[in-house]
Amino acid sequence: MAAMTFETRQRLLISLRISLMILISAIFIFPIVFMIVSSLKPDLQLLRDSGSLLAFVPYGDISLNNYADAFERVPMAQFALNSIFTTAASVAASLLLNSLAAFSFAFLKWRGKALVLSLIIATFIVPFEVIAIPLLLVVNSLPWLGAGGIEIGWLNTYHVQIIPFIADSLGIFLFYQYFRDLPDELVEAARIDGANIWQIYARIIMPISGPILATVAILKFLGMWNAYIWPLMTIRSEELRPIMVGLQYFFQLNTAWGEIMAYLSIVTIPVLIFYLALQRAFIESIATSGIKG
Repeated sequence: MAAMTFETRQRLLISLRISLMILISAIFIFPIVFMIVSSLKPDLQLLRDSGSLLAFVPYGDISLNNYADAFERVPMAQFALNSIFTTAASVAASLLLNSLAAFSFAFLKWRGKALVLSLIIATFIVPFEVIAIPLLLVVNSLPWLGAGGIEIGWLNTYHVQIIPFIADSLGIFLFYQYFRDLPDELVEAARIDGANIWQIYARIIMPISGPILATVAILKFLGMWNAYIWPLMTIRSEELRPIMVGLQYFFQLNTAWGEIMAYLSIVTIPVLIFYLALQRAFIESIATSGIKG
């Protein structure tokens, strides 16, 4: 009887855990379901259903008209290509630069590195809105040479959307925390075998840093893909604007909520694909790594 009671308690505990996981999953999934379902409805039906559970049910006048209208109102393909380019360049450069900085903090000995690291960590508390105007004044005064050696400046360019955000204090801190937990024997054995600093970084440390690479890449991707305030301040040409700036097109004259939902549904797709791809890489990296942090 005692054994049955124990089994019953275990089953009850497992059921509660599963129920809690389903509830938490629903909290995150319902907004996405609402967005996708709403993108298929005309505005009148969307607004009428938004106050009930019918907002999550695809019924009535369902069509893809909002998606077609969204493409007509906004040059979405151009905006998407701009975001893909700036985000990919920023993620790649950020992974390289931040990992190099963290490598120097974790494995190299140089005077003042504790102070520098403390200053980097201290920047966590500074929101971007505080430095946006000073940063704008700085980049506005920086020279940049275009084709034929003509000075074109930084505003209204691709590089003003990429270069200021390559160095990331959070990325440096995450890399440093991961590198610090790696066994010292790895680096010492490589040095005994005659490897220099660059070889240790490229051939020893980075190949086993898959989890932190995926984590930093996801965070940087989300930050750059969702960039809105900075491009709005620095980009005036429609050919250079990222995809999130396109949202302001839907609030001009009359607000089209169905088109907004369609636009946001398309914007969300690359984020989900990128996250799912790196999630698998994250799990495989942990499974194949010979080091347990």
